[in-house]
Amino acid sequence: MKILLEFQVLRSPGSIQTLRMLFHQYHKTFTPLNFSDYEAIGRCEQEVPEYFNFASDVLDKWSQIEKERKGPSSPALWWINGKGDEIKWSFEELGLLSQKAANVLSGPCSLQKGDRVLVILPRIPEWWLLNVACMRTGVTVIPGTTQLTAQDICYRLLASKAKCIITTDVLAPAVDSVASKCQFLKTKLMISEHSRAKWLNFSDLLKAAPAVHNCVKTKSQDPMAIYFTSGATGSPKMVEHSYGSLGLGFFLCGRYWMDLTPSDVMWNMSDTAWVKGAIGSVFGPWFQGACVFLHAMPQFDPKATLNTLCRYPVTTLCSAPTAYRMLVQHDLTRYAFKALKHCLTGGEPLNPEVMAQWKNQTGLTIYEGYGQTEIGMICANMKGMKIKPGSFGKAAPPYDVEIIDENGNVLPPGKEGDIAIKTAAKRPFTFFTRYVDDPVKTAAVICKNFYITGDRGSMDEDGYIWFMGRSDDVIISSGYRIGPFEIESALIQHPGVVESAVVSSPDPIRGEVVKAFVVLSPSFKSQDPKKLTCELQDHVKKVTAPYKYPRKIEFVQQLPKTITGKIRRNELRNKEWGQI
Repeated sequence: MKILLEFQVLRSPGSIQTLRMLFHQYHKTFTPLNFSDYEAIGRCEQEVPEYFNFASDVLDKWSQIEKERKGPSSPALWWINGKGDEIKWSFEELGLLSQKAANVLSGPCSLQKGDRVLVILPRIPEWWLLNVACMRTGVTVIPGTTQLTAQDICYRLLASKAKCIITTDVLAPAVDSVASKCQFLKTKLMISEHSRAKWLNFSDLLKAAPAVHNCVKTKSQDPMAIYFTSGATGSPKMVEHSYGSLGLGFFLCGRYWMDLTPSDVMWNMSDTAWVKGAIGSVFGPWFQGACVFLHAMPQFDPKATLNTLCRYPVTTLCSAPTAYRMLVQHDLTRYAFKALKHCLTGGEPLNPEVMAQWKNQTGLTIYEGYGQTEIGMICANMKGMKIKPGSFGKAAPPYDVEIIDENGNVLPPGKEGDIAIKTAAKRPFTFFTRYVDDPVKTAAVICKNFYITGDRGSMDEDGYIWFMGRSDDVIISSGYRIGPFEIESALIQHPGVVESAVVSSPDPIRGEVVKAFVVLSPSFKSQDPKKLTCELQDHVKKVTAPYKYPRKIEFVQQLPKTITGKIRRNELRNKEWGQI
């Protein structure tokens, strides 16, 4: 961070000029962005180009337009931390620094096109810098949340065969505790002002790195990113996206759902580990030449969020429904937002009551979208559409969304079924490439020319989609996907737990939270329930990522006697939600 803050001081015309000449000797033949081509590609009306790289084909072109004084006046990245530190980068500065970062990856880190790197960073500028650097070098980025435990990190390093890990000094000790088990790991890169044995220091290397990097040539189908996503059973799956699906696939999302232009300032509050972080903080805004705004907070703070919206010219806000539920608990009429005009949400269903409260107090409509890690935006409420509170809106291009039964037959309006996307003879280019190392699972998502989302819903006569729930056991709390099997596996490692079943439970703020039904061993049954609840919660936090811990625990004599864990969970979940 220190080197990036120091770069802010170097913003004089003379100090930038030398780097600028070096940078632009490789980018002399740019033509303006052809939005009509990207629009046609996004709607599947035009073939996807054989070669595409978001860094060279989009970001470097915005840099050139900016240099010619035809581009956006807003910065490309605007970062604050609430403690007085602030960083602003133009597209040109982002280009210069990301080329140096690319030389760090291909030089001292010895990474080549096709290699994989696990990046576990909070909302700091280096996350954006390194994401662009990975594009420039053709290295596949694997984002991870900073809440991962040593065990989680070990699993991801082994499963992905990542050759490099990039994190801060906070998580470095956790990495060191499992590094000897990870035979594929060759390089450890740390974002820190301090040094650590057997770690490379990014700040030092960035200072010394050459200023010019020739972006590798990547095909649209080359792997670009891998996201770990929780499922109903087993460990998290690896969802692989290509330069086409992730880089090209979100042009329409940025233009129509986010409604962005080069004069807009977008604040997306999603975690850097999730695909929503990439959509709302990289591809959506930067495709449109908009500014990405970040306020780095250790955890969500409603008052700090509202004050930031009053102080800074944020025009577009995107956050999980949980955040809006917390925000409307304050008197919003006391806050005068500086520039806010467009509000977005996704990741979990938004209560119509919260939407109404926000509208009544701010005058702004919240536009809800629905998507998945595998395929991006599925449907959305967009400007100009009639908003039906409680609905996810209509199908987002290029998708043809239908509600089908278990045999793949399209259901009439009002009937509940599986939310599915028609694939016809060819998978849309916006689809993920595969579940890495799992061809069976990859093939299973397609049934009779339909991609099965795993969500249940209905469609009304106007084409609006209404969400009913997951068809599997995945719990979505505060926008986080949590697999019950992971929590059950963590609980069983405690000596006091004989058996457990984990389900979702209704919560007024988070929508739903993790609840565990636990059968105790005889020696633990006499212990104080409150103390034991805290002990089990702390145990889960240590074994897996803290956000997954069960916020509710109920001790029972026995669990339902069923054939499978899924049927057992369904029975308990239905009972839990039936109590509302």
